[in-house]
Amino acid sequence: MSDTSNEAATTPAEAPPGSPPDAVKVFTSARRRSLLGALFLMATSAIGPGFITQTATFTQQLGAAFAFGILASILLDLAVQMNVWRMITLTGKRASVLANDALPGSGYVLAVLIVFGGLIFNIGNTAGAGLGLNALFGLDPRLGGAISAVIAIAIFLAKRAGAVVDRVVIVAGLVMIVLTVIVAIMSGPPVGEALKQTMLPDTINFATITTIVGGTVGGYITYAGAHKLLDSGTAGPEHIAEVNRAAINGILVTGIMRYVLFLAILGVVASGVVLDVAGNPAADAFSAAAGETGLRIFGAVFWIAAITSVIGAAYTSVSFLPVFSARITGRAADLWTVGFILVSLVIYLTIGTAPATLLVFVGGVNGLILPIGLTLFMYIGWFRGSLLGGLRYPRWLLVVGTLAAVVTWYMAVNAVGPIFDLLAA
Repeated sequence: MSDTSNEAATTPAEAPPGSPPDAVKVFTSARRRSLLGALFLMATSAIGPGFITQTATFTQQLGAAFAFGILASILLDLAVQMNVWRMITLTGKRASVLANDALPGSGYVLAVLIVFGGLIFNIGNTAGAGLGLNALFGLDPRLGGAISAVIAIAIFLAKRAGAVVDRVVIVAGLVMIVLTVIVAIMSGPPVGEALKQTMLPDTINFATITTIVGGTVGGYITYAGAHKLLDSGTAGPEHIAEVNRAAINGILVTGIMRYVLFLAILGVVASGVVLDVAGNPAADAFSAAAGETGLRIFGAVFWIAAITSVIGAAYTSVSFLPVFSARITGRAADLWTVGFILVSLVIYLTIGTAPATLLVFVGGVNGLILPIGLTLFMYIGWFRGSLLGGLRYPRWLLVVGTLAAVVTWYMAVNAVGPIFDLLAA
């Protein structure tokens, strides 16, 4: 984004000594907004239409036992984000550049995978935006997807695109959580059973966990907040404490939203309602919980989740491209982002896959990409510590991250078949 890229180059780590009080206040406000923007960019990217559809689909299939999948995804998210955000902001380098420094050529591979996964994700996000406006206003989903893409493009063409993105994702994220809480209360879920199954599930499904992890931290989502922090000038060891807080708070926000959404849908499923998993299962759940009002709330929540995820997927995917050409920065990066959104829209308008199936599939694909990037970062942490400024890296954090890498590889290997079977369904 043009303004944030410039800020990254010109904004000092702290307000200059002797700055007037008003200048300090402006700087402090901008830094707070950039941290919140990074937090909510990651959170709203993680809580996209794919996650909402996946939650409805898997809650219908697994019932309260799906709570364990949500817990597993939150724990894996923490292990991934705490390591990736720390390494990127410590070095002040984007993920692909840091990977190339550690293992020549690996950054290009990572960039291709992230851009490919982000494109698939964005096709699903565009489909989700269309479904949201269909539920909200009765628009044809394809027309709704096109309108949403135009809105996202307008945001990136704004004069101060970075500041606009920060404000949009913060406000949208808060509205989404409030609306979902309302529906969760109205659906009357069996909270006790959900809490029990969170720790002691009746069944564990690796394909389900891989898909939900992929939809919430896979692919580009892992790097969204960290790259946003770099663009706002938050890099270097002096910012580690605030980076850690932002990462943890972002995971907490996504965790709360995931569980609340799960409870809202579980209340409906537990009452005996059968959701149409091949159609729009989340819409069925919201409608069953609150009638016509619930359907409109679903439309608003789904559209907010989709449009913020379109923004997050496009921004983060393009942020990997400068590894191929240093010219893709500033305003040029904004134009590449616009092109990325347009390509996603064109593909969505020409494919025949049902939007709900597509939204589940894209999460699975990004779950398969996740362990590749995470393994690269664990390699950096264990064997290329000199790239991290020579600082002592917490050993416990590396152990946790490595365990997460092993788990995600195991789940990916076991889930690859079921995930691609979705396209044949």
